[in-house]
Amino acid sequence: MRFFFAVLIACSSESIAWPIDQPNIVFMLADDQSWGGTSVAMHPDLPFSRSSIIQTPSLEKLASEGMRFSAAYAPASVCSPTRCSLQLGMSPAQTGWTKAAPVMTATDGHRLIPPQISKSLRRETITFAELLRGAGYATAHYGKWHLGGGGPSDHGYDDGDGATGNEHAYRFSDPNPVDIFGMANRASEFMESSRDARKPFLIQLSWHALHAPENALKSTIAKYQQVAGRRVPPAAAISEDLDTGVGMVMDAIDRLGLSEKTFVIYMSDNGGGGQRGQLRGGKGAVYEGGIRSPLIVRGPNVAPNSWCHTSVVGYDFFPTFCQWAGIPESQLPNQIEGGSLASILANRGEGVVDRPREELVFHFPHYQSAEGPQTAMILGSMKLMKFYETGRLALFDLSRDIHESNDLAARRPAETKRLHDRLESYLSAVGAKLPTSNPRFDPANAPALIKRGPARTTGKAINTPVRKPIRPRGSKRQQRRPKPDQ
Repeated sequence: MRFFFAVLIACSSESIAWPIDQPNIVFMLADDQSWGGTSVAMHPDLPFSRSSIIQTPSLEKLASEGMRFSAAYAPASVCSPTRCSLQLGMSPAQTGWTKAAPVMTATDGHRLIPPQISKSLRRETITFAELLRGAGYATAHYGKWHLGGGGPSDHGYDDGDGATGNEHAYRFSDPNPVDIFGMANRASEFMESSRDARKPFLIQLSWHALHAPENALKSTIAKYQQVAGRRVPPAAAISEDLDTGVGMVMDAIDRLGLSEKTFVIYMSDNGGGGQRGQLRGGKGAVYEGGIRSPLIVRGPNVAPNSWCHTSVVGYDFFPTFCQWAGIPESQLPNQIEGGSLASILANRGEGVVDRPREELVFHFPHYQSAEGPQTAMILGSMKLMKFYETGRLALFDLSRDIHESNDLAARRPAETKRLHDRLESYLSAVGAKLPTSNPRFDPANAPALIKRGPARTTGKAINTPVRKPIRPRGSKRQQRRPKPDQ
């Protein structure tokens, strides 16, 4: 039925009274960039929410012209579940796509067997690109796709780089590090052709960076080695090169005279952890360091240098894009979990996000961190975490403890139980897959969990409020084989 609806929209868009003045949308998604991994502060009161080493002047300009979100979350703590979630407007718990790398089995020896997943974006599902194309938009996806079930052209995009994955990052080095500048140029060409055709456009730029940091411009690497020496983060140079690409896209928007009618969104596909004193945890964990993301939005009626402290999540952009395009809410798929951010963006960050469910759930029932399979739920300022290896529940008040260093579960048993019951109800309602006991588990031969402890923290309580897809261009030389779950 949903597939029929997508076809109906595509075939009858000329007869539907879509708004004449539909805004353009440029959606940029960085890879593995941490909340504090740019020179833009992601919270006005927390110095560690920005990097003191990495320089990202284009993002600073974007922030000065738009709105920053201090409590923005990627849908997952790893990449492809987030990418699927964004396209469909649903959490990974509901899509069932909760892991990027191959899933473990009983023979791996852990206490639990993670659920098997179908890593494919089914053709019958509806993406936001399909809806916007049906509403008259020209659509393009450049960069990392990393989803099974066909490439961008099979899911609503007129133009793109095909079914790319992590391996493509390593094919491009100086003078086009991880294809950053190539992607920016292709986006510029698509914007110009869409403008000339008098069509609004949707472009998703899924940057390969911060992968393959060794492929950064040699001059940028030398700059950081000279300034920071041993203190330089491995991804510092590629972060600045990525920022240069962001600036190229912004300059193209200005040059083409499209600034006043174009929304620019910048976020990351998952958290990247942090250094001393920053957020706890990292990739593959649902602590804040694994899921909290930088988010900046610039566009029509968005107040310059403004802030939003309301919790938002990546799949909120599905209904947001549809509202901007003039697609009635009644025509969105019933399973949508996100809520539109349009009113908050137009109201200086004030207001609430109207979602079908108030809670935000981050479901990662897999082994990739020091505490094994885990799920988190955020409701207001409270965050519940469940660890499936031991059954332990943890409770944190993010408004006072963004470092997640003060577990309140034992002191607030009634609240912990209430939130746990709500989490269980949610997981059941969306049909979330859970880990199961391993009948072959042998405690004497159990493999050690991945030794990735939480980031060291200060312990201080802190208050926080259709053309043929373009073939990737560049050198074909593989510098190293990327890990499948990165």
